[in-house]
Amino acid sequence: MAVIGIDLGGTKISAALMTGTGEEICKIGKLLNGATGPAVGRLLADTVRELRAMRRQLPVEAVGICVPGIVYSKKGTVWAPNIPGWDDYPLQRELEEAVGDPSVRIAVESDRTCYILGEVWKGAAQGCTDAIYLAVGTGIGAGILLDGRIIHGASDIVGATGWMALESPYREEFGPVGCFEYYASGNGIGTQAKLLYGDETKSSYDVFAGYGSDPVATRILDKAITMWGMGTANLVSLFNPQKVIFGGGIFGPAVPFIGRIYEEACKWGQPISMREVEFCASEVGGGAALLGAAYLGVKACEKQ
Repeated sequence: MAVIGIDLGGTKISAALMTGTGEEICKIGKLLNGATGPAVGRLLADTVRELRAMRRQLPVEAVGICVPGIVYSKKGTVWAPNIPGWDDYPLQRELEEAVGDPSVRIAVESDRTCYILGEVWKGAAQGCTDAIYLAVGTGIGAGILLDGRIIHGASDIVGATGWMALESPYREEFGPVGCFEYYASGNGIGTQAKLLYGDETKSSYDVFAGYGSDPVATRILDKAITMWGMGTANLVSLFNPQKVIFGGGIFGPAVPFIGRIYEEACKWGQPISMREVEFCASEVGGGAALLGAAYLGVKACEKQ
């Protein structure tokens, strides 16, 4: 079996041809170069054709696509906030037409779903039936595996954890991104730095560099640690996972704080669930989305 996995980001595409057991056969990357709307769809279709042509003797049975946004499974359309013109884009149909072979399965899912699937296939969630991947980068989102199945919700928006209500009273600043994300995402930490230093040039990088020696940086990250602890405590209490896996660009530099995050979560979470759960870092790092996309293809073939 061979499958294609594609990780679509806001600025680039990473794609790989893999075996059904996850061995990478070949890999390519492309920049979007400002492409929008149908131009991005055509670039994805060209990427699929290119990978299929590289190994004609190895027929591709499925293509899995990871999209940075919401995938409306009932309609086969996607919303990707970083790609102009993708408000309700018919990606599923476009790729099926581009491949032109009904025997090749096309599976499209959100980045949150692909993150947890990548860990299930090759990372920290191997062997788990219940696990949560908390992606902390520009924003915050969660991929949730429950009773062996990825959950999606009525409108495929499950895992929008940036909007967790973790502090009162409500502030207008929470509106665009949510309370959790306002304090504890990469952009949120950068926002706190700009506000508390009174310097628009400050970023999350400066905060991590100054932690422990700079009182402002320490205050910002201590607040984020509290928020990560409260947020994960809520997830553990709601879903009773075997593992909470931390990934995304911030974990990264925040991996050394996972022990403290767990200690904070224990104050807030259901005590039996908290004793049983394991908090850990991603084992596949930045490759989670691409692996998860390829695994979508593998799972699609199993459904045939």
